[in-house]
Amino acid sequence: MLLANRRLRHVLPIAIAILGIGIGWALSVGLSGYVVYLAISMVTATISLLGLGIVTGSAGIIALCQLTFSAIGAWVVTFLNKNEAPGGFIVWLLAGAVVAAVAGVLLGLPALRLRGVNLAVVTLGAAAAVDVLLVQTQFPGQQEGLSVERPGLFSSDREYFFFAMIVLVVCIYLVFLLQRSRAGSSWKAVAFSERGTAAVGQSVRMAKLSAFAVSAALGGVSGGLLAGQVGIPYASSFTPIMSIAFYILAVMSGTYLIDMAIFGGVLWVLVPELLKRWGVPQDWGFVIFGLLGIQAITGGSNLGEVIRSGFRARARKRRAARVETASNEVGTTALDVFAVPEAAEPIPADAAPVLEVRGLGVQFGSLKANDDVSLQVRPRSIMGLIGPNGAGKSTFVDAVSGFLPQHTGTVLLDGEDITRLSPVARARKGLRRTFQQDRVPPQLSVEAYVRFVARQRLDHDELADALAFLGCPPPEEQLANVDVGTRRLIEVAAAVLSGPRVLILDEPAAGLSHEEHLQFGHRLTRIPSRFDTAIVVIEHDLDLVRSVCTELTVLDFGKVLAQGPTREVLDDPAVIAAYMGDAEMTQ
Repeated sequence: MLLANRRLRHVLPIAIAILGIGIGWALSVGLSGYVVYLAISMVTATISLLGLGIVTGSAGIIALCQLTFSAIGAWVVTFLNKNEAPGGFIVWLLAGAVVAAVAGVLLGLPALRLRGVNLAVVTLGAAAAVDVLLVQTQFPGQQEGLSVERPGLFSSDREYFFFAMIVLVVCIYLVFLLQRSRAGSSWKAVAFSERGTAAVGQSVRMAKLSAFAVSAALGGVSGGLLAGQVGIPYASSFTPIMSIAFYILAVMSGTYLIDMAIFGGVLWVLVPELLKRWGVPQDWGFVIFGLLGIQAITGGSNLGEVIRSGFRARARKRRAARVETASNEVGTTALDVFAVPEAAEPIPADAAPVLEVRGLGVQFGSLKANDDVSLQVRPRSIMGLIGPNGAGKSTFVDAVSGFLPQHTGTVLLDGEDITRLSPVARARKGLRRTFQQDRVPPQLSVEAYVRFVARQRLDHDELADALAFLGCPPPEEQLANVDVGTRRLIEVAAAVLSGPRVLILDEPAAGLSHEEHLQFGHRLTRIPSRFDTAIVVIEHDLDLVRSVCTELTVLDFGKVLAQGPTREVLDDPAVIAAYMGDAEMTQ
C-alpha cells in the first residue's frame, strides 16, 4: 500500500501537467476572443505570483519589486525582437528569464544582511529606479511601433493563449519539483530559522540567493509573455505600485501554494474587470487588495492556509484509522534500526577524542561567559554538560558549533582544527547540534525535514523506523500539525540520521513528561554504537543525565567545576553546593 502511494506521488504530477495542457487547449477553443485575452493576462500574473510565492512565501523575504523582474524579461524580449536575434520568441523568452535571474541575484547580494522594513525599502527602491529608467528610455522598438513577433505556430490570440498555458504548466511543474527538492526545503528552513538552517550544513546565503534567482526568473518569463501578448509593452505595466499590489496579493492568497498562485492570478484579472463592468475606477482594485492583505497579515493566516487547514483536518481523521496498524508494522523493525551491530568493535580506552576543546574563552564586555573551558569527548560516548542557570552552557555550545566565532581557544574534530570554520562548514564535517528553541520549520512534512537535515539519501523504511523508535509521527505527517515537544524529537531523529561524528543535544527532551524523558534516554543510549556517533547532552533533568551519560562536565560561572565519571561528579560536594537553591535542578 505504501509503495503504491509513493508511486502515485511520482506519477500524479505528470498526469496533472498533461491534464493542464489539455485544459489549456480546450479553453483556447471554447472561450470568446476578449476572455481569451484576459486569460493570457491571468497566465502571466500567475507565473509572476509563483515566483513571488517562492521568495516571499517560502523564503520569507520581503520583495516589492517582482514586476521589475517582469519588466527586465519584457525588455530583453523586445530588444532581441528589434535586433532580429536568432532563435525566435521561445529563445528570447528563455534569455529574458536568465537575465532577470541574474538581476535577482545582484539585487539579493546586498539584501542578504537586511530584513524587514530595510529590505522592503531596498527592493522598492530598485523598483522605483527601474521604473524611472523605463519611462526615460522606453522599451526597445517602442518609438518605432515595432511589435514583438510571436512564435510561428501561435500567432493568433487563441493560439498564443495555448502557448502561454504550456509555459504556465512547465513553470508549475518546475516549481513543484523545486519545492520538494533540497532547495525548496532550504527556503522554508531559512524563513523559519537562519541559525537552524546553518546548523544542518545548509548555506543561508545560497538559500536566499537561489530564492531570489528563481523568483526573478519566473518574473522574467511573465514579462516576456506579456510582451508577446501586447506586442509593444509600456512602463505603465510595471510600476512600483503594481509590485506592491502584487506582494499584497501574494501574502493574502498564500502563493507559495501552487493552487493559490493560480487563484491569485485569477483575482489579479477578475477584480479590475468586475470593477470596470460596474463602472468603478479600476484603481479601487488596489484598495481591495490592500484591505485583504491587511486582514491576512493581522489575522495571521492567508486564504491558502485557511482552505488547506480544512483538508488537513479531514486527512488526519482518515489517517487516524490507520495509525495503530501502521505503527505496529513499523514497530516490529524500529528497534532493529538502533540496535548495536554485531560487528561493532569496542572503542579502545586510549582512542583519540572525537571532539576536543582546549582553553575556550568567550567574553561579553567585562563578563566572562566561558573561562578556559576544556573537555574531551571520546568516540561513541555520551557526555553530559550540566550546570546551574547562567553557567555558560549555551554560550559554550554556540562557540563550539561556530555561532560565536569571537572566542579564544581551539576546537578539534577528529584531530582537525575547525576553530575558524563557519557553522555550515562544521556541520558538513560532522559536528551537528540541536537548539533549546524550536527550529523545525512547520511548512515541511516530517519526511522532507528529515531528508533535508540528513543531507544524504535515506531509504523510506529506514526513515520510518527511526521516527517510530523515537516516538515521532509517520513521515507523511505535516510538521504544522505536530506539537513542539514532538518536533524536538523529530529534530533529534533527523540529526542522528545525518550520521554526525559528534551530536550536541541542547535540552533535547524539553516539553516531554518525566516518564517520556526516561524513555527517550533509554533509546538515546543505543544511538552511539549504531551510528558511530558521540553525543554531548545538555540537560536539567538529572535522572536523564544519570541514565544516559557515562561522563559529566559541570560548568559554574563559565568555568569547569568538575569533570569525570557521572557518579563521581554528581557526588562531588562542590557540584552539590553549586546546585543548592536552583529549583530546576533540585531533586
